[in-house]
Amino acid sequence: MNSNAAAPAVTGPDRPAPLHVAIIMDGNGRWAAARGLPRTEGHRRGVDALRRVVRAAHELGVLYLTIFSFSSENWSRPASEIGDLFGLLRRFIHNDLAILHRDGVRVRVIGEREGLEPDICALLNEAEELTRSNAKLNLVVAFNYGSRQEIAGAAQRLAREVAEGKRDPASIDADTLGQYLDAPDIPDPDLIIRTSGEQRLSNFLMWQAAYSELVFVPIHWPDFDKAALESAIAEYARRERRFGGLAAKTGS
Repeated sequence: MNSNAAAPAVTGPDRPAPLHVAIIMDGNGRWAAARGLPRTEGHRRGVDALRRVVRAAHELGVLYLTIFSFSSENWSRPASEIGDLFGLLRRFIHNDLAILHRDGVRVRVIGEREGLEPDICALLNEAEELTRSNAKLNLVVAFNYGSRQEIAGAAQRLAREVAEGKRDPASIDADTLGQYLDAPDIPDPDLIIRTSGEQRLSNFLMWQAAYSELVFVPIHWPDFDKAALESAIAEYARRERRFGGLAAKTGS
């Protein structure tokens, strides 16, 4: 992902939408616990929320939507819960991929695939290959993903080129390293949303988030919907993005 973003899309006559929205989908377990339901039901309802938000993002003019679906740290969860999460992924792809393809959604997957079950890798590959030519919305799925691991992998690839004599170390700058991340052709997120009230990135897109606007909402992910997305985008639209420069009015 890089910062060479195109002009923002437009949701209405006066209010621009961010080109790229990234979401940390948090709170499935707490949503379920508050209702006396098993965590698996919270995750299932979270998939329903994802369907709503993908549709809403397209309707609001967002061109890139990145979701944090499974982090590299999630392996520390109980094996039964990991199995449930992977089962939901399998069902989501089986049930929804054709609909996403019909609606012009391109699916991209970032994160490590080494060590994943072969059928999971096959499903991820199928989703990417089937939708490769679509352009109405780019749905970027961060799966088995961790930002530190992504940056370390980029550094390893650059170090290998230096060791092989293919690159001068003096030629490496921030832009160079950015080109070795998982999806260098995708613009950096303009807006990062985290649900359930937590206020941290949790190893999500830390390089790409350098100048992202962060919006933290108290809603648990299963309750997130188009209205909640519109509210977060409205908050984004109220902010002045300076990218390290001076404010337009105050000069500060």
